[in-house]
Amino acid sequence: MRKISLTFATSALLLISFACQKATEKPLPELTPEFTAVLESHGDWQKWYYAKAESYAMIHETMMINESSFVNLESREIRISNPEFEIGFDGKQTWVSPSREAYKGRSVKFYHNLYFYFFNIPFIFTDPGVTVEQVEDKSINGQKYMTLEATFAANTGASPEDQYFMLINSETKRLEYLLYAVSDSGNPNPSLNALKYEDYRNSNGVYFPRILTGYTFENDSTKNLKYQVSFDDPLLLDEAFDSEIFEKPKNGIFAD
Repeated sequence: MRKISLTFATSALLLISFACQKATEKPLPELTPEFTAVLESHGDWQKWYYAKAESYAMIHETMMINESSFVNLESREIRISNPEFEIGFDGKQTWVSPSREAYKGRSVKFYHNLYFYFFNIPFIFTDPGVTVEQVEDKSINGQKYMTLEATFAANTGASPEDQYFMLINSETKRLEYLLYAVSDSGNPNPSLNALKYEDYRNSNGVYFPRILTGYTFENDSTKNLKYQVSFDDPLLLDEAFDSEIFEKPKNGIFAD
């Protein structure tokens, strides 16, 4: 009888533990069927959704500069390591090391999650406050694409007025072009830019682009090359990085 009681107690504890684990797991977002189909074409998107952290390497092909990025996905803490500088976000503020002059760009705050955001589309549009819906088809370079638009609720993200249109390849059902306009650029009426997603690679069941190429966009056509970056070794992790790695170094400064 004692053995049966112990077995029952053990089973009950396991059931309670499992129930608690399921209860604390964040619920899946409500998505349109069209967006769900696109996500599924990029592999096991729920693996990204439930992951705690991500890391990847990136090369600025136009400058041949390497960067490594480490991100806690829930808090969006990030640390970027570059031969010339390090940039991070500690959950509250952005910082740069060893000096503001080391980063030649206009805004540390703008840069700190720029490529992280682009690299993780469409997955990142499952964030709270983001709505993705199919809109009228758009054309690039004479080819028409099914198009999904991402819109943002007020107080969602740094610039809820940003525009994002995902142009979907008719065969693979994956993102091929992103048309975007960023209001944080200081221009109240920014023009659309084009970003091409190429050479998708399978990373443990999730498909990420290996190459992103940015262009100016005029009259439904890509024009001048702005930049090209390539990615390698993307990893999704079940445990978050220690927050200490995102803290400002002693020789760093907080900067926007």
